[in-house]
Amino acid sequence: MKASDLFVKALENEGVEYIFGVPGEENLDLLQSLKNSSIKLIITRHEQGAGFMAATYGRLTGKPGVCLATLGPGATNLVTPAAYAQLGGMPMMMITGQKPIKKSKQARFQIIDVVDMMKPVTKYTKQIVNSNNIASQVREAFRIAIEEKPGAVHLEFPEDIAQETCEDSVFDVVGHIIPKPDDQAVTKAVEMIHAAKLPLLLIGAGANRKVTCDALGKFVDKTGIFFFTTQMGKGVIDERHPQYLGTAALSSNDFVHAAIDAADLIINVGHDVIEKPPFFMKKNEKQVIHVNFSPAEVDPVYFPQLNVVGDITSSVNKLAEGIQTQDSWDFSFFKKVREEVAGHLSKYFHDERFPMLPQRLVNLLRGKLASEDIITLDNGIYKLWFARNYTCYQPNTLLLDNALASMGAGLPSAMMAKMLYPKRNVLAVCGDGGFMMNSQEVETAVRLGLHLTVIILNDNAYGMIKWKQEDMGFDDFGLDYKNPDFVKYAESYGAMGHRPESDADFREILDKCIAKPAVHLIDLPVDYSLNHPILNVMLKEKAEKL
Repeated sequence: MKASDLFVKALENEGVEYIFGVPGEENLDLLQSLKNSSIKLIITRHEQGAGFMAATYGRLTGKPGVCLATLGPGATNLVTPAAYAQLGGMPMMMITGQKPIKKSKQARFQIIDVVDMMKPVTKYTKQIVNSNNIASQVREAFRIAIEEKPGAVHLEFPEDIAQETCEDSVFDVVGHIIPKPDDQAVTKAVEMIHAAKLPLLLIGAGANRKVTCDALGKFVDKTGIFFFTTQMGKGVIDERHPQYLGTAALSSNDFVHAAIDAADLIINVGHDVIEKPPFFMKKNEKQVIHVNFSPAEVDPVYFPQLNVVGDITSSVNKLAEGIQTQDSWDFSFFKKVREEVAGHLSKYFHDERFPMLPQRLVNLLRGKLASEDIITLDNGIYKLWFARNYTCYQPNTLLLDNALASMGAGLPSAMMAKMLYPKRNVLAVCGDGGFMMNSQEVETAVRLGLHLTVIILNDNAYGMIKWKQEDMGFDDFGLDYKNPDFVKYAESYGAMGHRPESDADFREILDKCIAKPAVHLIDLPVDYSLNHPILNVMLKEKAEKL
């Protein structure tokens, strides 16, 4: 059997549906083998777009998304998506080509050590040097990608190896059982929770698994313990729940941090230090129980006193079984915080000034979208407003990245979400800076016939860095640019472009975009004038008074 055919067969054996990528001449044998495969090849306009789509596939399905690139510059373009998947816990498989390794005819042309380059940003990276090892190496790569904590893996498939003849065999796909938590650790955790006067639950990205969501919901309902989330833990429990306090979009000085400061024990489920800290630990201040698939990495701002290690769902269920509501718990302060949060978040929801406030946009989208509809975010200051103000009713309905926090992922993530859930409304909200980093994927979205709306928040600047610049007392310098005409830009790709001129105009356009199947780009002027006075000044003052 031809080696490239076996490689494809091994991918089919793993249940691969799509491969996203930009092939090169070193991939041509693999490309030919894919021609008659059940796997759909999706050509993107940049390797980054392919990698972000593959990572989002992994995030939403729990199965590795697969992307493809050639050697050299094609492979280097996958480094950012690799880090995005690795830090974000998204299973992803990268395949890159390489010149013949047994007999080179082009000296060192385009040659870099891709395997070595990928080591810091993957769980597993190997060059295939013998076609008879293809089946085992593909199986091993997929096993490692899925294993907790999920992440990125990479195989380099040289041109001459792809052309070899080898044995036709693949390995059975065998799952793995995550060990259950130690009973002593669970017992100790229950004792600590019972002894606490004001326990608080934190939900992180690692808890975003279907069965874990159900277990955490039952835990909160039984115990009455209030909870908050990290940015990537949003929606694990319906945020309309009466015990929900908010999302830690900032690391300090927000209303939710008043609750954190008051708590004497935090039960931290599914979070690790890779995601930006939702709070800072200080010695002898409060106790923290770390509940996750692996022990906590000790960090200057995170050093839990107890690790409950193992399958998170089992851990949460065992804790719920052992915990009894305590008369000593008084959650009246948390109720006060919740009331303050609700009042603050809604303050600008109905402000119709134009250009539009990000808070107003959050409110309009929440009112327009169903509970299962999906918003994907690029990275920018608006991410904080969505994290704080957007109420998630279901898991994975607000896709944002708070681990690598890469720009350029919003559009490809939305494309993947729409492909997986064609009956749901999917909107990408991107800053003008992040959108332009992978805006060429509009052509891919149009070619795929996706019904997708992209809202471009236009301020002609790198807005998040401007916010930090002002907070640090620096001059307004070095962060402004000019954008293209986004309406004409959309039309040049065969998409539909829109430029609202008022709040009412935007609402009408949004309705049309949701109703009419097409790729839509909305050029929305945004007003960031309240970023500094609210996020840097007012929040700190009000939170300290609680």
